[in-house]
Amino acid sequence: MNSTQNDQTGQNNPTVTSNPITEIGELDKLKAKLDATHLPPDLRDKAATMIERAKLSFKYGGFLSGFDQVASYIDCITTLPWDKRSVDNLDIVNAQKVLDKNHYGLKEIKDRILEYMSVMKMNIEQAKNDPAGNSHNFMRAPILFFVGLVGTGKTTIAKSIAEAMGRAFVRIPFGGMGSALDLRGESRVHPDAEVGLVMKALRRASTKNPVILLDELDRVADDARSDIMGVLVELLDPEQNVAFTDHYIDYPFDLSEVLFIATANNTGNISTAVMDRLEPIQMPSYNDEEKTVIAKSYVFPHIMKETGLNQSQLTIDENVWPLIVRPLGFDSGIRTLERTINGICRKVAREIVEGKGNSFQITTENVKKFLPSW
Repeated sequence: MNSTQNDQTGQNNPTVTSNPITEIGELDKLKAKLDATHLPPDLRDKAATMIERAKLSFKYGGFLSGFDQVASYIDCITTLPWDKRSVDNLDIVNAQKVLDKNHYGLKEIKDRILEYMSVMKMNIEQAKNDPAGNSHNFMRAPILFFVGLVGTGKTTIAKSIAEAMGRAFVRIPFGGMGSALDLRGESRVHPDAEVGLVMKALRRASTKNPVILLDELDRVADDARSDIMGVLVELLDPEQNVAFTDHYIDYPFDLSEVLFIATANNTGNISTAVMDRLEPIQMPSYNDEEKTVIAKSYVFPHIMKETGLNQSQLTIDENVWPLIVRPLGFDSGIRTLERTINGICRKVAREIVEGKGNSFQITTENVKKFLPSW
């Protein structure tokens, strides 16, 4: 067999592995990425040791899977915000403006939020006057827990708190969550292991002091409820979350600067230990008068903008709003109201696109033509 045949045979041999030199070069890039990131010293040493072991493995005939595991881990720890923070805006006057801009009414709830921010501001001032650093919980305030029916604004008011404070906002959905490992991550001994939702939220936020919404705590899977509640206790307890350990990262991360906000439709499925760490705030249902104001001042202008319409193209008579607010009977929230207004705007947009008119006025005579049909 000549040399050409030997070369062809080698190329077609399925046992031929990738070039170790290439993988070693990629590991050098990972080492450079590690060196360029601010990490806790012992975690840096741990990651550097993993890279050196992978190099030895490739040198003596290791496989590509070893590189994948190391690369995933280095990528995970180097993208976590170990020392990156956003600057808090605790101006109460500004917070009031943001809350009023985004939400109608809810005076008692807004007052509670402003009190919450005032406590944080006072504690921060106290921490500045504590050179010994004894006030390690200077960001602490009771964790807000919004409880209410669907569509009453639990999630949107959490977003408004983040906006008012100038913090990143990340949502972790608990609906249908079937394992505590979803929150805490899975050990790297498993081939398909990945980091948990808490660390993923911090990576998306890119700061270590975001607002993290724990949404729908009451909707976790029944068979995993006790385990998930156990992790929540650690997340929400200021004495424990200063060193929260994700199984995948296997190194403690300080969550004391995260502002956790929780929501639920009811408290029946939430453990007593978790409830003890929350401050429940009942979200009220909206009456027809409140919905009319919300529809005209908040929902309608927002949906008009989303659908590309302007005020000259669509107007709604005052006496039509009661028909829009309650087309199907009473609804505690504003989800149905939003869908109704969205349907009206879509139908008007279609009429304009089809050349059937440039300006439309919704009256009691023609409103049925534009209301969505359920």
